Amino acid sequence: MSEFLTLTITAMVPFLFVAQGTMLSGRAGIFNVAQEGLMLLGAAVGYIISLKAGGNVVGLVVAALAGAVVGFVLSWATTSLRLDQFVVGLALFFLAGGTASLLYRVVIGNDEPPRIKPLPDLILGQDAMVFVAIGLSAFLWWWLYRTDAGMRLRSVGENPKAADSLGINVARTRMWAGTVGAALMAVGGAYLPMVFSGVYADGIVAGRGWLAIALAFFGGWRPQYILAGSAFFAAMEVLAQRAQVSGIGIPHQFVSMLPYVATLLVMVFALRWALVPQFLGKNYDRESRIVG
Repeated sequence: MSEFLTLTITAMVPFLFVAQGTMLSGRAGIFNVAQEGLMLLGAAVGYIISLKAGGNVVGLVVAALAGAVVGFVLSWATTSLRLDQFVVGLALFFLAGGTASLLYRVVIGNDEPPRIKPLPDLILGQDAMVFVAIGLSAFLWWWLYRTDAGMRLRSVGENPKAADSLGINVARTRMWAGTVGAALMAVGGAYLPMVFSGVYADGIVAGRGWLAIALAFFGGWRPQYILAGSAFFAAMEVLAQRAQVSGIGIPHQFVSMLPYVATLLVMVFALRWALVPQFLGKNYDRESRIVG
Protein backbone atom coordinates (compact mmCIF):
# COMPACT_ATOMS: atom_id res chain seq x y z
CA MET A 1 0.00 0.00 0.00
CA SER A 2 2.81 2.41 0.84
CA GLU A 3 4.48 1.63 -2.50
CA PHE A 4 1.20 2.30 -4.33
CA LEU A 5 0.84 5.63 -2.54
CA THR A 6 4.43 6.62 -3.32
CA LEU A 7 3.99 5.78 -7.00
CA THR A 8 0.67 7.64 -7.12
CA ILE A 9 2.18 10.82 -5.69
CA THR A 10 4.99 10.68 -8.24
CA ALA A 11 2.58 10.02 -11.13
CA MET A 12 0.46 12.95 -9.96
CA VAL A 13 3.15 15.55 -10.74
CA PRO A 14 2.82 15.71 -14.57
CA PHE A 15 -0.96 15.91 -14.28
CA LEU A 16 -0.69 18.73 -11.77
CA PHE A 17 1.64 20.90 -13.82
CA VAL A 18 -0.26 20.42 -17.08
CA ALA A 19 -3.77 20.74 -15.63
CA GLN A 20 -2.88 23.78 -13.53
CA GLY A 21 -1.31 25.36 -16.60
CA THR A 22 -4.52 24.62 -18.51
CA MET A 23 -6.54 26.14 -15.68
CA LEU A 24 -4.41 29.29 -15.51
CA SER A 25 -4.73 29.91 -19.26
CA GLY A 26 -8.42 29.11 -19.19
CA ARG A 27 -9.11 31.52 -16.36
CA ALA A 28 -8.05 34.28 -18.75
CA GLY A 29 -10.18 32.83 -21.56
CA ILE A 30 -7.36 31.06 -23.43
CA PHE A 31 -8.35 27.44 -24.10
CA ASN A 32 -5.06 25.72 -24.88
CA VAL A 33 -5.47 22.29 -26.51
CA ALA A 34 -1.78 21.79 -27.35
CA GLN A 35 -0.98 20.02 -24.06
CA GLU A 36 0.16 16.76 -25.61
CA GLY A 37 2.56 18.54 -27.98
CA LEU A 38 3.82 20.87 -25.26
CA MET A 39 4.56 17.91 -23.00
CA LEU A 40 6.47 16.20 -25.82
CA LEU A 41 8.44 19.38 -26.46
CA GLY A 42 9.18 19.77 -22.75
CA ALA A 43 10.24 16.14 -22.48
CA ALA A 44 12.60 16.36 -25.47
CA VAL A 45 14.12 19.69 -24.48
CA GLY A 46 14.38 18.72 -20.82
CA TYR A 47 16.09 15.44 -21.70
CA ILE A 48 18.53 16.96 -24.22
CA ILE A 49 19.51 19.91 -22.04
CA SER A 50 19.87 17.70 -18.96
CA LEU A 51 22.11 15.37 -20.95
CA LYS A 52 24.22 18.02 -22.68
CA ALA A 53 24.26 20.79 -20.07
CA GLY A 54 24.65 18.43 -17.14
CA GLY A 55 21.72 19.18 -14.90
CA ASN A 56 18.03 18.50 -14.45
CA VAL A 57 17.36 21.99 -13.10
CA VAL A 58 18.71 23.58 -16.27
CA GLY A 59 16.67 21.12 -18.31
CA LEU A 60 13.48 22.06 -16.49
CA VAL A 61 14.13 25.79 -16.91
CA VAL A 62 14.86 25.53 -20.64
CA ALA A 63 11.83 23.27 -21.13
CA ALA A 64 9.68 25.91 -19.43
CA LEU A 65 11.11 28.57 -21.74
CA ALA A 66 10.36 26.43 -24.80
CA GLY A 67 6.79 25.95 -23.63
CA ALA A 68 6.48 29.67 -22.93
CA VAL A 69 7.39 30.45 -26.54
CA VAL A 70 4.59 28.19 -27.80
CA GLY A 71 2.16 29.69 -25.29
CA PHE A 72 3.12 33.20 -26.37
CA VAL A 73 2.47 32.33 -30.02
CA LEU A 74 -0.95 30.91 -29.13
CA SER A 75 -1.85 33.92 -26.99
CA TRP A 76 -0.63 36.43 -29.56
CA ALA A 77 -2.37 34.71 -32.48
CA THR A 78 -5.70 34.54 -30.65
CA THR A 79 -5.50 37.88 -28.86
CA SER A 80 -3.93 40.17 -31.48
CA LEU A 81 -5.00 38.38 -34.67
CA ARG A 82 -8.18 36.90 -33.16
CA LEU A 83 -7.63 33.52 -34.81
CA ASP A 84 -9.69 30.55 -33.69
CA GLN A 85 -8.22 29.19 -30.45
CA PHE A 86 -8.99 25.55 -31.17
CA VAL A 87 -7.51 25.64 -34.67
CA VAL A 88 -4.34 27.44 -33.55
CA GLY A 89 -4.01 25.12 -30.57
CA LEU A 90 -4.21 22.02 -32.73
CA ALA A 91 -1.66 23.47 -35.17
CA LEU A 92 0.71 24.16 -32.28
CA PHE A 93 0.12 20.66 -30.92
CA PHE A 94 1.42 19.17 -34.17
CA LEU A 95 4.21 21.74 -34.45
CA ALA A 96 5.44 21.21 -30.88
CA GLY A 97 5.27 17.42 -31.17
CA GLY A 98 7.08 17.44 -34.50
CA THR A 99 9.72 19.82 -33.20
CA ALA A 100 10.33 17.54 -30.22
CA SER A 101 10.88 14.51 -32.44
CA LEU A 102 13.11 16.48 -34.81
CA LEU A 103 15.26 17.92 -32.02
CA TYR A 104 15.78 14.49 -30.53
CA ARG A 105 16.85 12.94 -33.81
CA VAL A 106 19.13 15.82 -34.75
CA VAL A 107 20.91 15.85 -31.37
CA ILE A 108 20.77 12.17 -30.36
CA GLY A 109 20.24 10.37 -33.66
CA ASN A 110 19.04 6.79 -33.94
CA ASP A 111 21.60 5.31 -31.57
CA GLU A 112 20.73 3.87 -28.16
CA PRO A 113 19.99 6.98 -26.08
CA PRO A 114 22.02 7.49 -22.89
CA ARG A 115 20.07 7.80 -19.68
CA ILE A 116 20.05 11.00 -17.69
CA LYS A 117 20.37 11.04 -13.92
CA PRO A 118 16.96 10.98 -12.25
CA LEU A 119 15.81 13.72 -9.93
CA PRO A 120 17.12 12.84 -6.45
CA ASP A 121 14.74 12.00 -3.62
CA LEU A 122 14.26 14.79 -1.14
CA ILE A 123 11.83 13.62 1.55
CA LEU A 124 9.89 10.40 2.04
CA GLY A 125 11.10 8.97 -1.25
CA GLN A 126 9.80 11.93 -3.25
CA ASP A 127 11.77 14.39 -5.36
CA ALA A 128 11.62 18.17 -5.04
CA MET A 129 9.22 18.60 -7.98
CA VAL A 130 6.51 16.77 -6.03
CA PHE A 131 6.56 19.49 -3.40
CA VAL A 132 6.86 22.21 -6.03
CA ALA A 133 3.74 20.90 -7.80
CA ILE A 134 1.72 20.72 -4.58
CA GLY A 135 3.02 24.13 -3.49
CA LEU A 136 2.12 25.57 -6.88
CA SER A 137 -1.45 24.31 -6.46
CA ALA A 138 -1.72 25.92 -3.03
CA PHE A 139 -0.25 29.17 -4.31
CA LEU A 140 -2.62 29.33 -7.28
CA TRP A 141 -5.59 28.79 -4.99
CA TRP A 142 -4.46 31.60 -2.68
CA TRP A 143 -3.53 33.90 -5.56
CA LEU A 144 -6.76 33.41 -7.53
CA TYR A 145 -9.14 33.79 -4.59
CA ARG A 146 -7.28 35.92 -2.07
CA THR A 147 -5.55 38.62 -4.15
CA ASP A 148 -6.70 41.49 -6.35
CA ALA A 149 -4.46 40.26 -9.18
CA GLY A 150 -6.14 36.86 -9.12
CA MET A 151 -9.57 38.49 -9.14
CA ARG A 152 -8.58 40.54 -12.17
CA LEU A 153 -7.45 37.40 -13.99
CA ARG A 154 -10.72 35.63 -13.24
CA SER A 155 -12.73 38.65 -14.39
CA VAL A 156 -10.99 38.54 -17.79
CA GLY A 157 -12.07 34.94 -18.27
CA GLU A 158 -15.61 35.59 -17.10
CA ASN A 159 -16.48 38.98 -18.62
CA PRO A 160 -13.65 40.76 -20.45
CA LYS A 161 -15.92 43.65 -21.44
CA ALA A 162 -16.60 44.45 -17.81
CA ALA A 163 -12.93 43.92 -16.91
CA ASP A 164 -11.91 46.29 -19.71
CA SER A 165 -14.32 48.93 -18.48
CA LEU A 166 -12.63 48.77 -15.06
CA GLY A 167 -9.21 49.49 -16.58
CA ILE A 168 -7.89 45.92 -16.69
CA ASN A 169 -5.67 45.29 -19.70
CA VAL A 170 -7.43 42.25 -21.15
CA ALA A 171 -4.91 41.61 -23.93
CA ARG A 172 -1.91 41.75 -21.59
CA THR A 173 -3.61 39.48 -19.05
CA ARG A 174 -4.41 36.90 -21.70
CA MET A 175 -0.89 37.06 -23.09
CA TRP A 176 0.92 36.39 -19.83
CA ALA A 177 -1.60 33.80 -18.58
CA GLY A 178 -1.37 31.82 -21.82
CA THR A 179 2.42 32.04 -21.81
CA VAL A 180 2.89 30.97 -18.19
CA GLY A 181 0.27 28.24 -18.53
CA ALA A 182 2.09 26.70 -21.49
CA ALA A 183 5.40 26.89 -19.62
CA LEU A 184 3.87 24.82 -16.80
CA MET A 185 2.65 22.25 -19.33
CA ALA A 186 6.15 21.87 -20.77
CA VAL A 187 7.56 21.40 -17.25
CA GLY A 188 5.07 18.57 -16.76
CA GLY A 189 6.47 16.92 -19.87
CA ALA A 190 10.09 17.49 -18.86
CA TYR A 191 9.42 15.66 -15.60
CA LEU A 192 8.70 12.37 -17.41
CA PRO A 193 12.21 11.44 -18.62
CA MET A 194 13.75 12.79 -15.42
CA VAL A 195 11.77 10.41 -13.20
CA PHE A 196 10.02 7.66 -15.16
CA SER A 197 12.26 6.58 -18.03
CA GLY A 198 15.59 8.43 -18.04
CA VAL A 199 15.28 8.84 -21.83
CA TYR A 200 13.03 10.54 -24.34
CA ALA A 201 10.69 8.62 -26.66
CA ASP A 202 7.97 9.89 -28.98
CA GLY A 203 5.33 7.98 -27.00
CA ILE A 204 6.51 9.09 -23.57
CA VAL A 205 3.52 11.36 -22.87
CA ALA A 206 1.03 8.54 -23.58
CA GLY A 207 -2.10 10.70 -23.66
CA ARG A 208 -1.51 12.52 -20.40
CA GLY A 209 -1.94 15.86 -22.14
CA TRP A 210 -5.46 15.00 -23.27
CA LEU A 211 -6.31 13.66 -19.82
CA ALA A 212 -5.10 16.96 -18.32
CA ILE A 213 -7.75 18.83 -20.33
CA ALA A 214 -10.40 16.53 -18.88
CA LEU A 215 -8.85 17.07 -15.47
CA ALA A 216 -9.27 20.85 -15.75
CA PHE A 217 -12.99 20.35 -16.39
CA PHE A 218 -13.19 17.67 -13.69
CA GLY A 219 -11.66 20.11 -11.21
CA GLY A 220 -14.09 22.86 -12.16
CA TRP A 221 -11.14 25.08 -13.19
CA ARG A 222 -10.25 25.43 -9.51
CA PRO A 223 -6.72 24.61 -8.28
CA GLN A 224 -7.76 22.75 -5.13
CA TYR A 225 -10.06 20.35 -6.98
CA ILE A 226 -7.52 19.86 -9.75
CA LEU A 227 -5.07 18.75 -7.06
CA ALA A 228 -7.56 16.15 -5.82
CA GLY A 229 -8.41 15.10 -9.37
CA SER A 230 -4.73 14.68 -10.22
CA ALA A 231 -4.38 12.22 -7.36
CA PHE A 232 -7.33 10.22 -8.70
CA PHE A 233 -6.04 10.22 -12.29
CA ALA A 234 -2.56 9.21 -11.10
CA ALA A 235 -3.99 6.39 -9.01
CA MET A 236 -5.82 5.04 -12.06
CA GLU A 237 -2.60 5.20 -14.07
CA VAL A 238 -0.59 3.36 -11.41
CA LEU A 239 -3.36 0.79 -11.00
CA ALA A 240 -3.31 0.09 -14.74
CA GLN A 241 0.48 -0.27 -14.73
CA ARG A 242 0.46 -2.64 -11.77
CA ALA A 243 -2.30 -4.72 -13.37
CA GLN A 244 -0.20 -5.11 -16.52
CA VAL A 245 2.77 -6.57 -14.66
CA SER A 246 0.80 -8.66 -12.16
CA GLY A 247 0.02 -11.43 -14.64
CA ILE A 248 -3.70 -11.55 -13.86
CA GLY A 249 -4.54 -12.67 -17.39
CA ILE A 250 -6.42 -9.56 -18.53
CA PRO A 251 -5.48 -8.33 -22.04
CA HIS A 252 -3.10 -5.39 -21.75
CA GLN A 253 -5.22 -3.39 -24.20
CA PHE A 254 -8.10 -3.49 -21.74
CA VAL A 255 -5.88 -2.56 -18.83
CA SER A 256 -4.47 0.40 -20.78
CA MET A 257 -8.02 1.66 -21.22
CA LEU A 258 -8.64 1.93 -17.47
CA PRO A 259 -7.50 5.56 -16.98
CA TYR A 260 -9.59 6.70 -19.96
CA VAL A 261 -12.68 4.74 -18.95
CA ALA A 262 -12.42 6.10 -15.41
CA THR A 263 -12.05 9.60 -16.85
CA LEU A 264 -15.19 9.24 -18.97
CA LEU A 265 -17.22 7.92 -16.04
CA VAL A 266 -16.09 10.72 -13.75
CA MET A 267 -16.64 13.39 -16.40
CA VAL A 268 -20.27 12.34 -16.84
CA PHE A 269 -20.93 13.53 -13.31
CA ALA A 270 -18.26 16.24 -13.02
CA LEU A 271 -19.54 18.31 -15.95
CA ARG A 272 -22.80 18.83 -14.11
CA TRP A 273 -21.16 20.98 -11.47
CA ALA A 274 -17.99 22.21 -13.18
CA LEU A 275 -17.84 26.02 -13.26
CA VAL A 276 -16.31 26.72 -16.66
CA PRO A 277 -15.07 30.29 -17.26
CA GLN A 278 -17.79 32.02 -19.27
CA PHE A 279 -15.40 33.36 -21.92
CA LEU A 280 -13.31 30.20 -22.26
CA GLY A 281 -12.15 29.70 -25.84
CA LYS A 282 -13.60 33.00 -27.07
CA ASN A 283 -11.64 35.91 -28.51
CA TYR A 284 -12.28 39.42 -27.21
CA ASP A 285 -12.69 42.42 -29.48
CA ARG A 286 -12.97 45.59 -27.44
CA GLU A 287 -14.39 47.46 -30.44
CA SER A 288 -17.29 45.05 -30.77
CA ARG A 289 -20.53 45.78 -28.96
CA ILE A 290 -21.26 42.07 -28.72
CA VAL A 291 -19.37 39.98 -26.18
CA GLY A 292 -18.96 36.31 -27.06
